[in-house]
This record gives sequence, C-alpha cells and structure tokens, in this order.
Amino acid sequence: MASLTPLEFDAAALGYADNPCESWSLGSQCYIDGKYQAIEKEHVFAKSWQFICHEEALQNAGDYIAQEVAGQPILVVRNQNNELQAFYNVCKHRGHLLAEGQGNMAKIVCPYHSWNYDLKGQLLAAPRSKLIENFDTAEVCLDQVQVEVFCHLVFVNLDSAAASLANQTGDLADEVMAYAPDLSKLTYATHLSYKIKANWKAVTDNFLECYHCTTAHKDFVSLVDMQTYKVKTHGIYSSHLAKAKLTGNAAYNIDDAAVTDHAVWYLWPNIALMRYPGRGNFMVWQFNPAGPEETYEEFNIYFETADVTEAEQEALKFIDEVLQVEDINLVESVQRGMNTPAFQSGRIMANPDGEHGMSEHAVHHFHGMLLEAYKRAIK
Repeated sequence: MASLTPLEFDAAALGYADNPCESWSLGSQCYIDGKYQAIEKEHVFAKSWQFICHEEALQNAGDYIAQEVAGQPILVVRNQNNELQAFYNVCKHRGHLLAEGQGNMAKIVCPYHSWNYDLKGQLLAAPRSKLIENFDTAEVCLDQVQVEVFCHLVFVNLDSAAASLANQTGDLADEVMAYAPDLSKLTYATHLSYKIKANWKAVTDNFLECYHCTTAHKDFVSLVDMQTYKVKTHGIYSSHLAKAKLTGNAAYNIDDAAVTDHAVWYLWPNIALMRYPGRGNFMVWQFNPAGPEETYEEFNIYFETADVTEAEQEALKFIDEVLQVEDINLVESVQRGMNTPAFQSGRIMANPDGEHGMSEHAVHHFHGMLLEAYKRAIK
C-alpha cells in the first residue's frame, strides 16, 4: 500500500492555509513523483464516484459496459429485473476478464472456460463441474461494487463503505437539472480525447480557474459575459456559471441558441459536467492519470440528436482546435516548469468575496480535498 511519511505530507502541504487568500498551492513534487500517483489511485480514485456513461447506454435488460476504474476492470449491466449491477469484471475461476466494450447479453459468459453467470453475477454453470466434489454454483458470485444513477448519468464507486453520490453532493443534482432539464432526453453524439504531457492535477487546476482566461482564451471570453462569471465551492464540487454573450463572440455562432448559459460543475476528483451555449447539450469530461506526468482526457458529448448539426460541429471545432489547444499548451508548460528547481509552489490568487470568476479559490478547494486524501496515507 502506498504511504507518506509525516515529513513528506508536511512538505506537500507547506504554505497551504485554510483561508485561500492566505494560501499557497500544493508542492510541485505532488505533480512529478510517482509516489503521489500511487497514493491517489488508492486513496482518491478507488474511494470516489467515477463516471461510466449516460443511462441511455444501459436502458435495456442485458445492456452492459466494461470499463476500467482506478486501474480495476469493472462491468456494469442492467439485469432482468431492470436493476443496474456493477461487478469486478473478473471470472471467479481463473481471473479472466469477462467482457469488453459494450453491448447486450443474456448472461455473462467467460471467454476462457465458459463459466456463465446470470446478470446478477450468480454462477449458473461451469463445464464439467459435476465431476468435482463439493462444488456448489450457489456459492459462487461475482464481486459487486456500488453503482448509482445521478442526474441520468451512471457512476460506480469501488469503496463499499462510501456514501451515495446524491448524499455527498448536496444540491448538485438540483443545480444540474435546473440548467439541463432535458438531460434525460439527450443522446450520445461523439467524444473527444487527448493525451496530455502533464499531471492530472495540473489539468484539473487549470480547469478550475478562469484567472488565465482573459490572457490565454481570447475567443472564450468573447463567448461568455465575464462580468456574470461566478465560481462557488460546495463540499465535493464547485459550480462555474456565466451568461453567454449572444452577439459578437469570436468562438462560434450562438445566434439561435436554446441554451444561453455557460454552466459547469467540477465533481471530485476528476470529473467536469458541462452545459455550453447552443442547442441542448451536455458534456462529461474526465481527467484520468495515465502516468505521473501524463493525463488521458476524455469528453463524452450528448446532444438532442446523434446527428451533429452544422452549428454543433462549429462548437466542437472551437473546443477541439482552439480551446483545448490553448489549455494543453498551458498545462504542458506548467509541467515543464514544475520539473525545474525554480518552482516549488505558488500563491493562490483568491478574491476575498469567494465567488469571482477570475479567483483561484476553487483550485484551493481542490487542493484541500487532495490533502485530506494524503492524510489518510500517512504511516
């Protein structure tokens, strides 16, 4: 098990203060040393709710998705009783993975030796098992993990003791549904993915503040009214809300937009829920560590129809070819700077009012949650 010494924890938290206006950021070693990735895998990702899909992908009995969560293979399936189940995607015979990708199946059949299970994970039959003394199929069942539908999105948590996502997030569901009342009716349209040469925390830090926006995102700040941009922190999430500029923006055309708000929520530890100006839409971003200094970033994008309109193509092009290029260049430069002796940590630039869109208090909020996770790793 990965652990920190008290001295290592103190070095990581050096300069951090409860008041964001008095605080410094995490130490740069947290973004470089592989030890921190091992700790985060165990104490952050394996104990938090992780996004799987929109519920539309699992609406029929037998629908399934196999996905990796915190380095573990997980299988989510809807059983014949219309209940969602999630299991470790591992056969109880020899440990072979049971399924890949997504699809529909009447039962779960291991491709190695054809052990087969019902959709509740109970072993139904194993070839030649009748020749084995004291072998009882009723005693064999796949190991379950927690699964929850939250705002029509499916999440899992590897921690059996974790509180439900609904209980952990307070008013988040009400906020999301107020801004995206059509979320249940949206359908998967496309996805974007990126390999970024930076630690996942650097990517998340960048997402959580718009202090850099007027400098680095000229087109974006023409899309939203920065005077209305508010950032608030709540428990394990933060909200980032602004009104759109309906005319004269340089990002993409929203003259006929049904959605006129830029509404974004960060959900601990690595998820962003987003509603952009335009036609009805919703995006789920994930910042997944691919190494101590590499992040795999994925956007799952949902529109009113699977056929992407010309206006939506324009918006996606802006995200992919402008906004993401700018942000990736920023965080990769930050990662290079963290690898020099010239940088250890930096001052959090927070506004005293705690809501201003250009304040970094949401970064401070994120760092506080990370430090709480690091505390659990002290030996």
